[in-house]
Amino acid sequence: MAVFFTADTHFGDTHILRHRGDRYASIEAHDEALIARWNAVVSEADEIWHLGDFTAHADPAYCAAVFDRLNGIKRLVRGNHDSNRVLRLPWVDPPVESVRIGVRDAEGRTERLFLAHYAHRAWPGLWRGTRHLYGHTHATLADTTRSCDVGVDAWDDAPVGLAALTARQDAATLVPEELVRDGRGEA
Repeated sequence: MAVFFTADTHFGDTHILRHRGDRYASIEAHDEALIARWNAVVSEADEIWHLGDFTAHADPAYCAAVFDRLNGIKRLVRGNHDSNRVLRLPWVDPPVESVRIGVRDAEGRTERLFLAHYAHRAWPGLWRGTRHLYGHTHATLADTTRSCDVGVDAWDDAPVGLAALTARQDAATLVPEELVRDGRGEA
């Protein structure tokens, strides 16, 4: 079993086409592409954390139909668009506002993560090596060596696994943590 992360799918949300309309001619094309990308990465046995905004402005029956088509053991960290139509879906556990988890990496080490819909400047465990994964920013906030946007806008419309997150966060283009602490936020 692998563990994946995603956010900001906005299934059924015609408003999201203002941001993604250059890639999709319609909300139907958008949703079909995101479902295909999800299922190409996530198997039925994999765990996937959705960090908010599963859908917005969509009929509850449509939300349920999309949910049923998606592979994986699905967990939700609630986002600002996740109303009852999303909260009532059959997530494996009740949705949470934020959560701290441990995930085993390829070498069997436990990676400590803090998951939330919103990006935080500080989070529980920051100075003990805990990384922060979030959504909401639609790839407009630079990643740091310890925090990363896992939304579909930041990851080519697909869920992301721990190995890819680690590789990206190790890249030289990220904002060094000391600049974030100093408030400058740029390299």
